[in-house]
Amino acid sequence: MSVLARSVGNAFRNKIRTAAVVAVLAVAIGLALAMLVANQAVGAKVQELNASVGTTLTVNPAGGQGFEGGGEPLTAAQAQTVASVTNVTSVVGTKALRLQTATAETSTTQQGGGFGPGGQQASVTTNLTAAIDAGTLGNRNGSTSNTGGTGTTQRVRTLPIAATGIGAEVDSAGKALDITSGTGLGDYTTAQAKALVGTTLAQKNNLTAGSTFTIQDKTFTVAGIFDAGTAFGNNAVYVTLPEAQTLAATPDELSTMIVTVNSMENVDSTKTAVQSALGTSKADVTQGQRNLETAVSSLDSVKNISLVAFIAALATAGLIILLIMVMLVRERRREIGVLKAIGARNRTIGLQFVLESLVLVALGSVVGAAIASLASGGIASALISSNTSTTAAGSTQRGGGFGGGGFAGGGFAGGGQGGPFGGASQLLTSVSASASPGVIAAGIAAVFAVAIIGALVPALLTARIRPIEVLRGE
Repeated sequence: MSVLARSVGNAFRNKIRTAAVVAVLAVAIGLALAMLVANQAVGAKVQELNASVGTTLTVNPAGGQGFEGGGEPLTAAQAQTVASVTNVTSVVGTKALRLQTATAETSTTQQGGGFGPGGQQASVTTNLTAAIDAGTLGNRNGSTSNTGGTGTTQRVRTLPIAATGIGAEVDSAGKALDITSGTGLGDYTTAQAKALVGTTLAQKNNLTAGSTFTIQDKTFTVAGIFDAGTAFGNNAVYVTLPEAQTLAATPDELSTMIVTVNSMENVDSTKTAVQSALGTSKADVTQGQRNLETAVSSLDSVKNISLVAFIAALATAGLIILLIMVMLVRERRREIGVLKAIGARNRTIGLQFVLESLVLVALGSVVGAAIASLASGGIASALISSNTSTTAAGSTQRGGGFGGGGFAGGGFAGGGQGGPFGGASQLLTSVSASASPGVIAAGIAAVFAVAIIGALVPALLTARIRPIEVLRGE
């Protein structure tokens, strides 16, 4: 009989004990694999956050952010100044517009044509109907905006539609636009009568790629439909930056600049350099997604916890194998003595015990992989939820703008409570852990490596067993 066949037979010699060992191993291996899956998922999320928004700075006019404050508008010349700063990889200018449905009965236009002090959001008319009802918050903000004594109270309250002129195919937070149908705008440096429309706004107005609508009596063609992921963000329109400047009758003016830095390590120094280049009296430079540092920190904590738990579960599986094989060697001393007496070598006997342990580990890995596939998502969520409350407490943005009812930070993509990236807790809970074959295979390989190490010690003990002593004791 071959060594492998003898090892498989020995593994099932005591079926009840084998089942118990496999069950214990399955739990340890399943936990180890689930932790490895969670570690990989969190690591991927950290990389995604760092790559997409962790290196973004936001430049607003000094004293003029959202619909608060005043100050002087930013200019294209200032954008060129920022672009020349060391470690800056790109500068995207935006121009904020406020599209008001032409049929709505509204108060007289505010002086300066802007929305709020400083005219940051220019009001223009459109034949589009907003995809969001005013509701309590919209009506409250509407009445508040008319308390300055200019104009009469609105008799018909409709929400404005957020429109932004952009200098590249990114939203006002610096993220790439998710275009679900149609195409982008092509050349974002020229004025053109094409637009990108949010999904809910398109549905509300029965628009598809190729449809037309009007802004300031000018006909625009829908080039594509995008999905911002939120109700506020999808009630929006994007046009090229020069086109928005023309519509607002403010050539060369910018509402915001989105500055991308080449690495997270250079963000703080670049922020200081940009502020110095523009001057504190001309611009306010902020790390637009500062709350992400808390989110990334929490995710790193979860990643470290899952790695420690993976190592602990792996060590537990190895310890189980070690103890089981030591017990089996002690039980089979007579059998080992007889094998040696008839000429079996120490290496052959030791290999037999190692293979027997691997059979048990293989069975435990099959069951453990199934457990990990079912439980990895729940375990990752449980780990992350323990960090969410702490993260959420520190995630509130201190910048201007009004989350749910206003135009946060002069930009319109994303919207919602706390701006485009809401609370850090939303980023934490967005981590999706799935047991991919590659991760499971890597985990099982690690389990087998530990099992071999755990089985080698008792296998080496067989070399110390002398046949004459065993047979004399019988």
